[in-house]
Amino acid sequence: MLKRTHIAMFVLGLTQPLVSLAQTDTGSESPLEEIHVVAHPLANNGTAQSLSVLAGDELAREVQFSLGATLSGEAGIQSASFGSAVGRPIIHGLAGPRVKTTEDRIDTLDVSVTSGDHAVGIEPLIANQITVLRGASTLLFGSGAIGGVVDVSTSRIHDEMIDEATGRVQFRATDNANATNAAFTIDVPLSDNVLVHLDAFSSDADDYDIPGFAESALLMAAEEAEEHHEDDDHDEHDGQHDGEHDGEHEDEEIFGVLEGSRSERRGGAIGFSLIGESGFAGISISSLNADYGLVGGHSHGHEEDGHEDHDEEEHGEEEGSEEPGMIDLSQTRFDIQGQMNNPINGIESMNFRLGINDYEHNEFESNGEIGTRFKNKAWEGRAELRHESWFGFDGALGLQLGKREFSAVGEEAFVPPVDSETVGLFWVGQHTLDWGEIEAGVRFEQVEHSPSLEQLPDLSFDLFSASLGLVHSINDRFSLSGMVDLSSRAPTAEELYSNGAHLATNAFEVGDPNLREEDVVGFTLSSGYTGDWLKLNASVYTMQFDNYIYEIGTGEEINELAVFLWRQDDASFTGVNLKGQLHLASIGNGDLDLNFMFDVVRGQLDQDGDNSNLPRIPAARSALGLSWKSDFWEVGLDYLRVSNQRRVAGFELPTDSYEDVSLFIQRTMELAGNDLHLFLHGRNLTDDEQRHHGSIVKDFAPAAGRRWEVGVRMDF
Repeated sequence: MLKRTHIAMFVLGLTQPLVSLAQTDTGSESPLEEIHVVAHPLANNGTAQSLSVLAGDELAREVQFSLGATLSGEAGIQSASFGSAVGRPIIHGLAGPRVKTTEDRIDTLDVSVTSGDHAVGIEPLIANQITVLRGASTLLFGSGAIGGVVDVSTSRIHDEMIDEATGRVQFRATDNANATNAAFTIDVPLSDNVLVHLDAFSSDADDYDIPGFAESALLMAAEEAEEHHEDDDHDEHDGQHDGEHDGEHEDEEIFGVLEGSRSERRGGAIGFSLIGESGFAGISISSLNADYGLVGGHSHGHEEDGHEDHDEEEHGEEEGSEEPGMIDLSQTRFDIQGQMNNPINGIESMNFRLGINDYEHNEFESNGEIGTRFKNKAWEGRAELRHESWFGFDGALGLQLGKREFSAVGEEAFVPPVDSETVGLFWVGQHTLDWGEIEAGVRFEQVEHSPSLEQLPDLSFDLFSASLGLVHSINDRFSLSGMVDLSSRAPTAEELYSNGAHLATNAFEVGDPNLREEDVVGFTLSSGYTGDWLKLNASVYTMQFDNYIYEIGTGEEINELAVFLWRQDDASFTGVNLKGQLHLASIGNGDLDLNFMFDVVRGQLDQDGDNSNLPRIPAARSALGLSWKSDFWEVGLDYLRVSNQRRVAGFELPTDSYEDVSLFIQRTMELAGNDLHLFLHGRNLTDDEQRHHGSIVKDFAPAAGRRWEVGVRMDF
């Protein structure tokens, strides 16, 4: 009954701004009040937590096929890649359900947290801005943001009027994989207070080239050692037969290309905004369709009752020639947003957002048949009141509601259908003093999971989070900040109820319904300096987890699939981020700068024993680059070194170090009064083998080799 009351109040809150806005005198010529809606209500004044914004020319330069790859140049952020089509962000070593991905501050409502082979339902090409909030203090977004938030702003619904049509159109082509992608966005005022938005995108890529074998040298060595061990258990005749089989295996090794890395994406959106003096209201509808391969050489074969299909045994010679499986993804999303300014005394604005997503993807076997169908019907809504000073604090009070109906049907349905509901109440505020600011926040949340199988229990979790931060501005250029966080996260349905074969990740996953909520206490110290010759941002952080939830290999196999269990233990994370720019000289009409970046994170279990390492913790990185930029030219040469990762969990292979050299050249000119950008971007110019340790398929699927991208972009 309590939740029904919350929902009724929430819907009533949604309708009130629309009614008031419709009654506004839209013919008034008075200037509009400028309203900025950002990912964090305190972001306009500076926050104690680490915050990064990627927009404009910088975003255009860094954008790639996946959200994780696009952000991987930021300190503390790496990508959980699954080929080039899939890459969820990893923040401070935390991934999956601990990093919340949002579109215009509403959850993406996809199934990307279910598995590393599932893509995020966001197209980076149409993003106007990507904001990253690191740390557990992201109380506005729920327990799924315990590690951070990546918010993609699409501007499909506008909060302020424009005088003339504006937009962006771009086209890119890459030699590796014969990849092409194109996108456009346009915003057109239809009247003094009505604005329409359109965007569309299209991307295609073949299997991409790699500099060596698809399997890592360490994996091949481990497989060879295992085969030799098996030979010792056979007689001489069987050993000769196995030796012949080894030769066949070597012939089947994939070299020079990553099979299954091809991808194709199509989509677009239309949005309408009604903007008046009292606020705004808008609605948008968007669609995304994608097809991409399942990399890693996993054969989506059929097994029943532990026995291999007889046809597979009889035609074993043809297994190496089978095409990898494919994922066919489609989603339709509706968004409603609105805001009313100064609705009552003491309230600056009342903002609401509602997102409804109908998501489905089919996983096709190599024979073209559907093996598993994933569906996710979900919605999330949030209402925020931004208030004037309460006990000296300016801030925002909000309510967040959400529901998810998830199902997986078919051979790879390792998670039963589960309905999940979330109710959250939060407050964040800021108090300004002569020496700086004090930030504070609290959040109460309840999460419920209801599986369809009667033998599985319904579970409910009551969560509490709080944060306190200080920002000290030493002068106009230098600031120091510190934050302490207490946050909780409920286990996901996948962590609780998984029990089955997951062929895309070559694993048999087993959840644990007895998992408890995950608690963390975090401390972050940050500093920022902006001067005439130096820009610097640095942070040091530590997080202490109680009941940290992780997936670990057991060394056992079921139907030739490695068994992975979801477990829970205390753990700690400690890390450092550093990013800056040093001005070297003014040459010609441009500035020559030295750019640098470093990040490292250590994640381990708080226990005695032979191995306390957590799985898939990214390796340390360091980068140096030179850039020269003038009004019409931009040239950048960057060097990145990713260290090896030898601190691995049980039954996890180490990852070798690699280097990356990239070159960027852009020429900007004026065409019909608009800025036209022509660019050339070379990545991995050393053609080094690159394996991301945070990827579940890093030993089967390296990143792409050397590639050159040419493109054109026009802003109007």
